[in-house]
Amino acid sequence: MAKRIIIIGANAAGVEAASAARKKDHTAEITLITEEKTAGYSRCGLPFVIGEQIPSFKDLIVYSQAYFQMMKLNLKTETKATAINTKDKTVTAVDKTGATDTLQYDSLVIATGANAFTPPIKGSEKQGIHSLRTLEDGERILQAVQNGAKSAVVMGAGLIGLETGVALTERGLKVTVVEMLPQILPQMLDADMAKLVQEHLQEHGMRILTEKAVEEFLGGDKVTAIMAGGEKIEADLFLSAFGVRANTKLAAEAGIPLGETRGIKTNARMETEVKDVYAVGDCAETPHLITHKPVCQQLGTVAVKQGKVAGINAGGGYALFPGVLGSAVTRLFNIEAGVTGLTEAAAKRAGIEVITGAISSKTRADYYPNALPIKIKLIVEKESQRIIGAQIVGGEEVTQRINALSFAIQKGMTVRELAKADTAYAPPLNETWEPMILAAEMVLMKLR
Repeated sequence: MAKRIIIIGANAAGVEAASAARKKDHTAEITLITEEKTAGYSRCGLPFVIGEQIPSFKDLIVYSQAYFQMMKLNLKTETKATAINTKDKTVTAVDKTGATDTLQYDSLVIATGANAFTPPIKGSEKQGIHSLRTLEDGERILQAVQNGAKSAVVMGAGLIGLETGVALTERGLKVTVVEMLPQILPQMLDADMAKLVQEHLQEHGMRILTEKAVEEFLGGDKVTAIMAGGEKIEADLFLSAFGVRANTKLAAEAGIPLGETRGIKTNARMETEVKDVYAVGDCAETPHLITHKPVCQQLGTVAVKQGKVAGINAGGGYALFPGVLGSAVTRLFNIEAGVTGLTEAAAKRAGIEVITGAISSKTRADYYPNALPIKIKLIVEKESQRIIGAQIVGGEEVTQRINALSFAIQKGMTVRELAKADTAYAPPLNETWEPMILAAEMVLMKLR
């Protein structure tokens, strides 16, 4: 009898799990269940449709209906999984007509993702507070812009908040970003690096208010202003970018254990503590490669890798997911920012004594036209002298340097080894002294 594999969730992690399971087992009955109308699209691309870099939300659909048919994947859209019975190995699902179905599984992959959340602030029940998580969310925000919105308040200065704030600014809106912490991108950058990004955003007309918590949503049925740090800020459009929380309700109700982060607890095979049940993507926790403590790293790159591992295992194979460094990059107007490993602040919270080195350089030879500034900060564990983190802010070439430093961290490279690395140079492409090497030299100076 053919193996029955059910996957709850049909975006990055879920579709990758289905594809990997199909490649492992050509005869399995594989069913994907999603509440959304559209499956297999890129959430990360949503702000760039709003900013007009991408013409249409339809362009974000990575996997067409033809793909699911070709791979013989049974896709159930606009269908909500309402219960998991791990004893009987069943999933109960309700479709858009209200019809209930009970599906039997041999292997189950939970890829329920995360939900945008707004804290219980006075007035948060009012209409007109947008979040950006789905295609429909994106369409609603775009509709508000096309209906003549002239100003926007973005609440939260993380990646999605800033990327959407930039998109709205590029659309001609006057944008105010409100962040309760002392800096923007608090999960991604240390304060000294975040300052460079904030200055760039302000130069492009964005108003950024840090250390200001949203205290109240004002207006009648619909929000017309917020109170933040004692200041009333009026706008036509309000974006809740406070953050996302792992969507674990279904798993928890089924008795599938959650971990320290409140994400679903998994092992290196992406198995939960219940036999034949896997969890992947934004709802699952996984170990950090440096601290070895569980984290819920909600990134597309992590989701697809975890999905592949779970799919192979659900299909009868054997694969392991080693953990994460949290490597991430973004582009905001004309500046790029990237991180891998621990920030200085995160290392201190983990009780790791570090030495840091930072250098400001150029992306090409100084005399070559259009050389752009770049700043690199290295985080080095003092005792072992191993590199455990890096942040880069610059005009270009950030991604590949972050990737190179991610490789270095994963291979346990010391700062002395990085300082001796053989790097390439040509005036249109790089300085004679690679900026990563110069940052390593700064750390060595402190070690001496």
